[in-house]
Amino acid sequence: MLRSKHTKNQSSSDLKEKSGYFDNHFAMMREFHLADFLTLANGVCGSSSIFSTMYYLMTQDISYIWFAMYLVPVGTFFDFMDGRVARWRKKTSLLGQELDSLADLISFGIAPAVLGFALGLNSFLDIPVLVYFISCGLARLARYNATVVSLPKDSAGKVQYFEGTPIPTTLFIVAYFSYLVSQGAIESSLPYGVYQVGKRDAFHPLVLIYAISGSLMISKSLKIPKP
Repeated sequence: MLRSKHTKNQSSSDLKEKSGYFDNHFAMMREFHLADFLTLANGVCGSSSIFSTMYYLMTQDISYIWFAMYLVPVGTFFDFMDGRVARWRKKTSLLGQELDSLADLISFGIAPAVLGFALGLNSFLDIPVLVYFISCGLARLARYNATVVSLPKDSAGKVQYFEGTPIPTTLFIVAYFSYLVSQGAIESSLPYGVYQVGKRDAFHPLVLIYAISGSLMISKSLKIPKP
């Protein structure tokens, strides 16, 4: 009888210890607000888009590219909604701000660049342009986080304008590639052709749309009203 009671108490103690472990282990998730989960959904869309593009590279099944492209506007929807929900519930945090930037970099920086690479912009001279594009997105998001406190705001505390184009505008690049895919104008059939540089290297003029987009993102003189 005593042994049974001792075993029961020990089992109860073990359960409490395990419960405490999991409570501590996942404590960060309890700090998330509803808007933060929407931001995570944006990051999930971007990550899934990248993996879908990688499946296309392995299988050459164009349906994976279509899925990858569809996920970017879905991520844009979540990116649009997280800010609205945060203001509606009046719950914003530094964690949410950083989370938003990381998700945006994946969905609107890395995913579109990987998409362009998979569809033909993958020469030795194209890749530095794609890296420049991602780096501009990274720099733009970091600058926004560092300066958002000093930017002009309206009575509701909302920033009035963006310095440089917001990174979700890269959705236009994805939309253009969706048109090219629908026309079969990808890989060796990309518009504007390809220029050979020496015996090994080549350059696709089309990759310059990434250079232009990246340069617009880091502009300080360009001010875009925030919707």
